[in-house]
Amino acid sequence: MQELPVILYVEDEAHSRKVMRLLANDIGVPQITIFEDSVDFMERVEALDPKPDLIFLDIHLKPYTGFEMLQMLRESRNFSDTLVVAITASVMNEEVQQLRVAGFDGCLAKPIDMDTFPDTLQRIMNREEIWRILG
Repeated sequence: MQELPVILYVEDEAHSRKVMRLLANDIGVPQITIFEDSVDFMERVEALDPKPDLIFLDIHLKPYTGFEMLQMLRESRNFSDTLVVAITASVMNEEVQQLRVAGFDGCLAKPIDMDTFPDTLQRIMNREEIWRILG
């Protein structure tokens, strides 16, 4: 089994943050950092040590949306090739297409499926595209 990733999760909803922290702890993720908003996003990401291997972005955030944060990451030489997966409660087929075109490496629907998360995480880290839009 591949080594577990260092994760950054950007999420404004308290329950979703709690679920992700519990899941990460349960499977032994070495480090998870959670941002509760997207204020000063790139400055905060650049300051992280160690650098995240995987970034989960909620799409509906302020002041920067998940799409805007993804664009910042892709334009950064330090994070241009980092795995970035969208996590959102409101994903329909046309939105999935927008996420793909924007350059996300996958999408997970909220609420995160606790039973399949360990396998899903492993598949993401193996660079398999996961587009799980049904909760």
